Amino acid sequence: MIQKILRGYIFRLYPTKEQATLIDKTIGCSRFIYNYSLKERLNKKITNYEQIKNLPNLFTEYKWLNEIDKNALYNSIKNVDRTITNYENGLIDIVNFKSKDKYNVYQTTYYESNLNGKLYRSIKIDFKNHLISLPKIKNIKYRGYKKKTNLQGNIKSAVIRRTAGRYYISLLVAEEIVKPEFIPRSIVGLDLGIKNIIVTSYNEKIENSLECTNIYKRIKGLQKGLNRCQPGSKNRYKLKLKIQRLYLKLKNIHKSLIHAITNKIVNYNDIIVMEDLDILEMYQKRSMAKHLIKIPLAEIKKVLRYKCNWQNKKLITINRYYPSSQICSRCGYQNKLLKNLKIRNWTCPSCGAEHDRDINASLNILFEGLKVYINSLF
Repeated sequence: MIQKILRGYIFRLYPTKEQATLIDKTIGCSRFIYNYSLKERLNKKITNYEQIKNLPNLFTEYKWLNEIDKNALYNSIKNVDRTITNYENGLIDIVNFKSKDKYNVYQTTYYESNLNGKLYRSIKIDFKNHLISLPKIKNIKYRGYKKKTNLQGNIKSAVIRRTAGRYYISLLVAEEIVKPEFIPRSIVGLDLGIKNIIVTSYNEKIENSLECTNIYKRIKGLQKGLNRCQPGSKNRYKLKLKIQRLYLKLKNIHKSLIHAITNKIVNYNDIIVMEDLDILEMYQKRSMAKHLIKIPLAEIKKVLRYKCNWQNKKLITINRYYPSSQICSRCGYQNKLLKNLKIRNWTCPSCGAEHDRDINASLNILFEGLKVYINSLF
């Protein structure tokens, strides 16, 4: 079975001073067009099509817009339309303008054209010489995917981002993959938590094995120094850059842990069952929120979903209100006293079975998921 998927490839860019200046200009112009278009949409009754049609008039009014990739400006207007649509559909609560400190990114779309009999591609990648070609910027050195010799698909778009003084590009590629035949041989129940990231129905507890205490202490110390710096000073900028790079390091550490965990689960199981947790509601509780920052449960769910899709595995989510921790996995008795999260071990009053709270929950999740799967067959 062949299926088309969209896969992202992230590379670290090493631009020259001239290239970095042009990237920064493109980011600034894209942000300007986004804010300009958003203000128009909020104050006037104007459509997205009309804004795209009127964009060439801005090139004459603001001549510095001609220096950068115009494709990035058209994408900014499209992003405004997407934001307004999401707001009208209730997917987001508020519409914000892009600020200089937070939004340092722009998007360009891949296109082809024939010029004097020569085929021009707006985005090209040379794995042999480690170069990526972008509109206006031309060839930029990159690092990443050393063993890869080509992209098995067509490039759709590229997102260029400046983070902590470094430049990254994310290529979106449309690929065709051959999905294996689904033959259910094994099933696992997953209980996601705070103390242990994942507890499986195989009595396996996956803890947060990455110790980041020193990084958090370093961030705390730098933030104290940042408060003592004068706004706009060079020292404040340097400290801010150090803090951003530490947060980037934490993000990469968590990403590495997530992929290591999810690869192990998906590769060895055909049916995966988990609870449909409301992560946003969990963040409302202060006691949980400080732990969830260090354990990205929402990202684990997201990665499991697309990896199961790629490998043709079944991911079943059960009702978030199913009392998996309260039910005895042996006899089915429900102990409502277990609403207290401090109780980690308990004995069933009905059959006398001794349970570890998390392992018992993972077993109940497995049984409930098995019922859902069997019912889906009929």
